[in-house]
Amino acid sequence: MRRVQGAHWSLRAATAAAAALLICTAACGSTDAGAGGEGTGESRSASPAPSHARFVADIPWSDGGRVGMYYAAGRGLMEQHKNTAGGPWSRPRLVYATEGDACQSITLKAFGDTVTAIADWGVYCADGEPPTESVAAVGTRKLAAWDTKSTEDFDGWEKAASVPGTEDLLFTRSSTEWLTRLRWSPTGGFGEVEDIRRGNPS
Repeated sequence: MRRVQGAHWSLRAATAAAAALLICTAACGSTDAGAGGEGTGESRSASPAPSHARFVADIPWSDGGRVGMYYAAGRGLMEQHKNTAGGPWSRPRLVYATEGDACQSITLKAFGDTVTAIADWGVYCADGEPPTESVAAVGTRKLAAWDTKSTEDFDGWEKAASVPGTEDLLFTRSSTEWLTRLRWSPTGGFGEVEDIRRGNPS
């Protein structure tokens, strides 16, 4: 009889130990999962990464593709794209590096497989002050390559347009007295910024 009681006590002790082990394992497991969720997430292979960042601007590009851009604080102008509708987004790419204060908008335009971008930076620029640093960018070779041209102490480019009869592109800004322009070509890249007085036949 004593042996039976001893066996019962042994069984109860083993059951209690197993229950304690299960509780500890569950608690430890939930703690690890919470730490992974609040960290970088790199160790959580089961959780997919975001498809893309929150774009400041994105447009249709190529046949069913899209391209988007956003400002990264302390880094500069970032780009992501996908080649087909429903396809995966590319990894974020730094197109132009600067630690300046970003403005509110980015202007994108597609010319076939070529994409242009206009982005600006400056102190209090996000609050409506004029920019002091402006970049014109052109993406080619399925956006594998980007040419950029930065202009400082400048109010920023207003638009980009194609040059009739060529594959060149023209960035412009107009005022009552001046036309400021910057030309890009597939062979030579960006030229120099030109200031043309209104009424000048050239």
